[in-house]
Amino acid sequence: MKESIAVRIRLARQGRGMDQARLAARLDVATRTLQRWEKGEQVPDSNFLMRLAKILGVTPHWLLTGEGSMYGEPSAKILPLPTGRYKKVDLISLPLLSSVPGGAPSLMFHPEYVEKYITVDTVNDSSAFALEVKGNSMAPRIEDGDIIVVSPKLEPRSGDICVVRVSDEDTVKRIKIDGQLIYLIPLNPEYEPMAVKKKDVTFMWRVVKVIKSV
Repeated sequence: MKESIAVRIRLARQGRGMDQARLAARLDVATRTLQRWEKGEQVPDSNFLMRLAKILGVTPHWLLTGEGSMYGEPSAKILPLPTGRYKKVDLISLPLLSSVPGGAPSLMFHPEYVEKYITVDTVNDSSAFALEVKGNSMAPRIEDGDIIVVSPKLEPRSGDICVVRVSDEDTVKRIKIDGQLIYLIPLNPEYEPMAVKKKDVTFMWRVVKVIKSV
């Protein structure tokens, strides 16, 4: 036989080891009022039922209906992460500029135009910015729609992937520096590498991060 609300209030109070005076004080009601609830002479309103459930650590549904578990499902055990294995990562916002072609060179990248901002982990270059790549000459490493983070501060070296401006046209390629020539090398074998003269290169800025499109 299911017990009444009055009996459930008394059972929950006794389960917490509280006397009537102490529980009444927690509820900010007269002890006589709590006694009436436990005798079934009165029924607490919904506000007091919720407060009773919270103070006594029982589920409101059980307190009201007698159904389900008195204390609810056991909480999952939460284990602390081994902090020594992780490090704090600072996030920064970078301007996302106009796109840069990952195919044939094209005049598409405009450094003075900010489309929006993206958030990435720390880049040690206050002048760093992001670009969206168009084309697949650098696939599968960098594909159409991916975002690259560019650092103008870092000196480019042979083997780096860079955003390169050649004769007022822009592209992103792996570079190979050979004397007065710079080879622009696609990663996609369907595209041909090209050689340009150093004197025709306005800048080469290193790509330091790739954010894949999803």
